[in-house]
Amino acid sequence: MAIPVTPNQNHKIRVMVVDDSMVARSMIIKGLSAHPRIEIVGFAINTLDAKNKIPQYKPDVITMDVEMPGQSGPDFLKQYLPTNPIPVILVSSLNLKVFDALAVGAVDFVRKPEDQQSADAFVAALTQKVLIASKARPRPVASAAPSAAAVGAIPNLGPSANLDRVIIGLGASTGGTEATLAVMKRLPADIPPMVIVQHMPPGFTKMYAERLNRLCAMEVREAQSGDELKRGLALVAPADLQCRVVRIGTRYTVNCTPGEKVSGHRPSVDAMFQSMADVVNCKMVGIIMTGMGQDGAVGLLAMRKKGAYTIGQDKESSVVYGMPGVAQNIGAVMIQASCDNVSNVLLRHLKSLG
Repeated sequence: MAIPVTPNQNHKIRVMVVDDSMVARSMIIKGLSAHPRIEIVGFAINTLDAKNKIPQYKPDVITMDVEMPGQSGPDFLKQYLPTNPIPVILVSSLNLKVFDALAVGAVDFVRKPEDQQSADAFVAALTQKVLIASKARPRPVASAAPSAAAVGAIPNLGPSANLDRVIIGLGASTGGTEATLAVMKRLPADIPPMVIVQHMPPGFTKMYAERLNRLCAMEVREAQSGDELKRGLALVAPADLQCRVVRIGTRYTVNCTPGEKVSGHRPSVDAMFQSMADVVNCKMVGIIMTGMGQDGAVGLLAMRKKGAYTIGQDKESSVVYGMPGVAQNIGAVMIQASCDNVSNVLLRHLKSLG
């Protein structure tokens, strides 16, 4: 496991910017420099330049463009991070390659701005993610989710009236794209219905759902209002909408609507978990995984009080032990498990119901 990067609170977070665009570099450097806890120690114009300058600048956090002339950001990180575990925040347009970079150890990503208004929001989001990344423990590539071939065929749970009456909610944030994949790839095609909230910029949740759908045994898609929850289907909450579970008679659907942020997020894990606690009459499972802050902890506690089985990712395997840590501290978690073992814990519980 990589050693956590935890700069002294009295010291500024040393940031290096890697981007081939002078305009983008200037915007990032100016925006991040405005924060009193951040110091820009240097920049690089491509990955080769970065490789030469990182030992010189010794940054605590790197921001890196995904697409650059020569070697791409993901290709560079695949080679560099295994022996140099440093938190990297990706700066990306709407590009599938961002998930390749997350798969090889990048901590998080921010979508590039399209206008001045979104530029201000971009700087604010990037600043927050740099502060979070400075406390993160980069995930070693060796602990990434195994390939489908490595996992092999996963036996179905099989017909069961009891398992037909189970709903699973899963929430994650920083580090969660790969942590959630690690869990999902170990679950069978006939898993009880799942609703997933992953904090992510607009545009990326659909691509993320499609990626999960390609790599996992169950069907995965971005949720739309009215989608019915059924076995073998996992729904990913769309970015910038609140996703809640709704009961219609004996059926359950999701409602994805604009609305106020809950616990600082939209979609919010708390909003989804709380909706399950409020309306679900059948068996429930709540899973909270790596992420900064406390979104999901209160909602998970509400689920547990309603009889749900609750699982929290442990500290050792979390990129950021914020959300699962708070949930553990307030008594919302029944059992903790490593990222690689969450699926086993879940399947044991489901088999006990069947």
